[in-house]
Amino acid sequence: MPNDPQVPARTARQAVRPRRALVVANPTAGTMTPEALAEATDLCRERLERVDVHITRYRGDARTTVSAALQRPPGEDPDLVVAVGGDGTVGEVIAGMTAGYRPATAGLVTVPAGTGNSGYRMIWGDLPWQDALRSALVGPAPGAVARRIDLALLVETGALVLLGACSGVIAQALETARGIPLTGPARYAEALAETARTFTAYPGRVTVDGSVIHEGGTVFANVGGGRIRGGQYLVLPWSVPDDGLLDVCILGADVLPSEVAKLTLTGAHMNRQGVVYARGRTIRVERLDGRPLCFEHDGELQPAGGTSMTLRVLPAMIPVWGAPVPELTPAA
Repeated sequence: MPNDPQVPARTARQAVRPRRALVVANPTAGTMTPEALAEATDLCRERLERVDVHITRYRGDARTTVSAALQRPPGEDPDLVVAVGGDGTVGEVIAGMTAGYRPATAGLVTVPAGTGNSGYRMIWGDLPWQDALRSALVGPAPGAVARRIDLALLVETGALVLLGACSGVIAQALETARGIPLTGPARYAEALAETARTFTAYPGRVTVDGSVIHEGGTVFANVGGGRIRGGQYLVLPWSVPDDGLLDVCILGADVLPSEVAKLTLTGAHMNRQGVVYARGRTIRVERLDGRPLCFEHDGELQPAGGTSMTLRVLPAMIPVWGAPVPELTPAA
């Protein structure tokens, strides 16, 4: 059974109260409604000096829009970006805020309108988004702080990763989900159950800062900073999003694929034989039989190709407004 490697979170750098916001909304996000966008916009306009709204039109639009807005002259550029959408939308917004891999200066707050919304839950837990947004708009106060969240660089592609990247059964379930006529977390839950019925552990190896911590049958290897994946699965229960490290959890072949969903709902997998948990700055996940490694990051299945994924931490990249209390912790 793995032990919790205690690492204290860095002290958050307090941001000032925001004054100018750019609201970026994805109209095709899983649970997006015109009413939610209107409510979020009204809340911003009631409290801020300037609010611009952009409705995305195509993949990548959020990234280019945010990047361009942040290059406006001082006093015209937003000091707050409000991402209205799912984890994919948030990922695009973050890419725009950190163009050239530079740490962001504007703050970020999320209005969850996707299917999983794992990024929102990582920061705010189960707080209603209206209360979260009101707290962020007030600025540093008992209700909200701006924590400089770490990101990860996916070395093979240059992509930025917010929540994490995962191989194995969790990634393969995203492919299965394409053929399931459900919405929200129920769609992924059904996809994970269906995938697990026929999934076979692959021969894998995981290296943390140059040291091999796992080699053998692998059900999944999840790397990142987000505790929750798929909106409900507590895959990295000890992860701290601003500790300057990446967490990795590996489920070996001792864990049945059919057990993954039930175990990770509560973090109970941490008590099982065959589970390895570690932290580091550079983490490499490999498939050893020469076949392509099936993996995803931030809920997006990656094209089949190479046999490995390598993630390197980018510390303190973006100030994210969130609750000043610890995130969800497992009963275990």
